[in-house]
Formats: sequence, structure tokens, C-alpha cells
Amino acid sequence: MVDHGSRTDISFYWRFASSAIAACFAEFCTIPLDTAKVRLQLQKKAAAGDSVAIPKYRGMLGTIITIFREEGLTALWTGLVPGLHRQCLYGGLRIGLYEPVKAFFFGDGFVGDISLIKKIFAGLITGALAITVANPTDLVKVRLQSEGKLPPGVPRRYLGALDAYFKIIRQEGIGSLWTGLGPNIARNAIINAAELASYDHIKQTILEIPGFTDDIFTHVLAGLGAGFFAVCIGSPVDVVKSRMMGDSSYKSTLDCFIKTLKNEGPLALYKGFIPNFVRLGSWNVIMFLTLEQVSSNSYNHNLLTSSCSSYKCNIGEPLALRL
Repeated sequence: MVDHGSRTDISFYWRFASSAIAACFAEFCTIPLDTAKVRLQLQKKAAAGDSVAIPKYRGMLGTIITIFREEGLTALWTGLVPGLHRQCLYGGLRIGLYEPVKAFFFGDGFVGDISLIKKIFAGLITGALAITVANPTDLVKVRLQSEGKLPPGVPRRYLGALDAYFKIIRQEGIGSLWTGLGPNIARNAIINAAELASYDHIKQTILEIPGFTDDIFTHVLAGLGAGFFAVCIGSPVDVVKSRMMGDSSYKSTLDCFIKTLKNEGPLALYKGFIPNFVRLGSWNVIMFLTLEQVSSNSYNHNLLTSSCSSYKCNIGEPLALRL
């Protein structure tokens, strides 16, 4: 059992910085998958009698190939700048605030294993707080990603991330930067809790299997598992969030949810599931490995062995938080 009272004290500022660096690196590596996911989620089912019955995008690989063929390689990294803005804020805050939130509820001097339910609760709070701050960056990212190939002579809505921020404020009002906040809070609070809680729970289970050690392979499996659970739980609100941010015709979160179910059926809430899983699974793997490397280099000690030397990690607390 890990002794909380003996761990190295890490400031919020360093935890925020190291988390933001890791999240930005993961974002850069996986944003083509995210672009494919957004395009699939925004693609609506053709109405009866519609002459364009064949969907433009088919599957993760097919969507990536279509985007590459029609718009070029760089189009797969559309939305990277606001994506990095988002990860600096959201990625840094959701992990940086995790320990202070736990300390607020359970006390700085708490020693022992905090229950999984309580850790999920802390993850829900930090995810909700972080995305409330970062919602404008998420909105701009989705707006840029959702715009595909345009007919000749038709200009793009936005020239880039900064142009998008200013145009949205000027044309729609500053409050519009928080469009889709409801489903975004639901999505990110749920996914944040699912990732932080499931990562270490899966990791602990793997380490109890003979032959497995606390190494990179174990972290890869735990990261993929965390991504799978996060997508299974968060996909419906993720689809609603993407549609509300990419299409201003919806009146509210409930309106978007009902129209999607009515027009396309329940499976529409899981559109883009495979690219979402591939993206979140790889994102978690890259983020956690990078986070541990950044932290271990800075403090000259190995997070992997210090956090789980007894193979009894606390459930739901990421390695980077057990410093």
C-alpha cells in the first residue's frame, strides 16, 4: 500500500506544466484521428429519397484517406493550434487540480487507500472545472475540423484559430464561445473520471498477473484499457457535443440529442467509435508515458518504480499524481 504521507510534495504549478506538456505532445500525435472522428460524428444520415445516399466518410481509415485525397495531408492536422490551446488549459487543469480537490475533500493528512467511488467523484469535478475554462478552445477546434473541402471560389469561414476566436466573438457574441458547454462538461467530466480511475485500476490488475512487471508494456495496456472505457461511457455526449459545436441549428443539448435519436437512431450516438477509441487509447498511452518521463527527468527519480513498488497502487490515481 502506498503511503500518501511519504510522497514527494509537488506544487500545483509543476503538476500543471508537466501535464500540459504531456497532453500537448499526445494531441499533436493523435489529432488526425480526432479530425476523422469529428467528420464522422458530424456526418448525418441521408434522408429518404435523398439523391446523395452514399455517405462521404466510411470508417476511420476511409475518412483519413478521403480527407488526405481531397484536402491534402495538412488538413488532417486542422485544428491543431486550438487543440494545443485546449490541452494547455484542460490537460493541465484536470490533472493539476486532481490532488488539491482530493485534499479538499479528504484532507492533506489522509493516509490509506481512497475508494474508487471517491476518486471517480474527484475526477468528475476536475474534468468539469477544467473544460469550463477550456470550452472556447474546444469550440474553435471543432469548427476548424468540421469544415471539409469547399467548392471553388467559396472562402473558408475562418483563416485560422485566432481569426476564428475573433469572428465568433464579433458575429455571435462572447457567450457563444461556451456553446455546447453542457454536453462538453458531461463528456469531459465522465471521460476524465473514467481515464484516471480505470488507468490505475487496470494497471493494478495487470500487475497481479504472474509475469507482468511495472514497465512500458503494462502502461500501454492500461492506457488502451482506459481509452476503451472512456469512449464506451462518453461517446453519446461526445457526439452531441461535436454536433452542437459544428452546427448552430440545434436549440439546446436536449434538442440535439432528441433529433439525433429520432432521425438516425441510437447507433448514431456511437458514430466515430473506432477512431475515437484508437485516438483516446493512443492518446492515453502517449500522455501517461510522456508525463512520467517529463516528471522523472525533472526530479531524477523513476515514477514507475516509486509509485507501485509493492504492486499495490491506489485505484484511480494516475502515476503522475503519486509523486
